[in-house]
Amino acid sequence: MDKVVASAAEAVADIGSGSTIAVGGFGLCGIPTVLIDALLEQGADELEAVSNNCGVDEAGLGVLLFNHRIRRMISSYVGENKEFARQYLHGELEVELTPQGTLAERMRAGGSGIPAFFTATGVGTQVAEGGLPWRYDDSGNVVTSSPAKEVRTFETADGPKEFVLEDAIVADFGLVRAWKGDRHGNLVFNKSARNFNPLAAMAGRVTVAEVEELVEPGDLDPDQVHLPGIYVQRVLPLDAEQAADKRIERKTVREA
Repeated sequence: MDKVVASAAEAVADIGSGSTIAVGGFGLCGIPTVLIDALLEQGADELEAVSNNCGVDEAGLGVLLFNHRIRRMISSYVGENKEFARQYLHGELEVELTPQGTLAERMRAGGSGIPAFFTATGVGTQVAEGGLPWRYDDSGNVVTSSPAKEVRTFETADGPKEFVLEDAIVADFGLVRAWKGDRHGNLVFNKSARNFNPLAAMAGRVTVAEVEELVEPGDLDPDQVHLPGIYVQRVLPLDAEQAADKRIERKTVREA
């Protein structure tokens, strides 16, 4: 099945307002910038975004946030985005902070048909006990807090231990970026740009992958495929300029 689409606009045309989107990337590494920009132009709003972070001010998911297209975020790190903090603290954005490994496993579980799982991460904290602020009002009062989660004791090799129940995440759409991809949707990611991309792709009911290099079926070594095409419904080939456009989040250099 040839899954290649002709344009970014076509790739995101059916993402409606109120949709949940799982977005790959870590900081600005491996983020699907072309698809995000197309979604901004498309106009969908009231989105719930599931991603490790929300880009930075006016870059990555930050462009959707800046234009008030995101209603709710499920993420693990938000420290590089001042507009994110402003919207959250002024009651304009709901935020569900989730431990990073737990977030990754929630997306993987959603793509694997696992409805929930137990993890030791968060036991004895507000992650399990509830009370984490999800939404403030414009006066700084907490109006929505995280609920308490089920905690169960299991016998382990080190004796009985408590574990907290976490729900899987299934998104309406997954948006990811890959280094190489074929027309069937098989994807290869480049080193650290792999990050959350395979997991976001698995979590999406409909996943769109922008690829820096489109190859023909059979060109990819099956042993090198990071994500099989069963998880990908649309493939958007990038042109050379789009593939090379990779912003550096924070540049650190030594003295000459």
